[in-house]
Amino acid sequence: MATWRPAGGAIRVVLVDEPTGWVAFFCTDPAATAADILEAVAGRFSLEVAFRDPKDIVGAGRQQVRRVRASVGAFRVCLWTFTTTAAWAWGRGNDGLVGHRAASPWDDATRRPSHAGKRRAWRRELVAEQIHAVLRPGLTGPESQAAAERLLDLAARS
Repeated sequence: MATWRPAGGAIRVVLVDEPTGWVAFFCTDPAATAADILEAVAGRFSLEVAFRDPKDIVGAGRQQVRRVRASVGAFRVCLWTFTTTAAWAWGRGNDGLVGHRAASPWDDATRRPSHAGKRRAWRRELVAEQIHAVLRPGLTGPESQAAAERLLDLAARS
């Protein structure tokens, strides 16, 4: 770690040797240690990722609505869908969440499941519950028709 003293005070610099090259992290607190600076950077990066993922994955912020309150509501729905999917997948093993990656031979089958994979697994579970509900004995004609419509609607949304 190096200390640089511009006209306004000292700036601490931590240089990290990454595989892609050197990365510099700056801090205006002259009493900060290298560990303090790297901890602050890691905390900031995790916060950035926490905001980036809902935007990229569920489209938070890309709503096409006319009013500010509608935009806030749509953003909240996106965050809730992201959060409930993560909560649903929290205690489950990676086996059912990773999905079928045979179509992507370049993909590493051992890596952690993506959020989209978790969503697909949850959707598969919901469809399976609907199918099991349809297959119960003593199902009447109108109940069968309503269940078939629900299944078709779920399949159309997938």
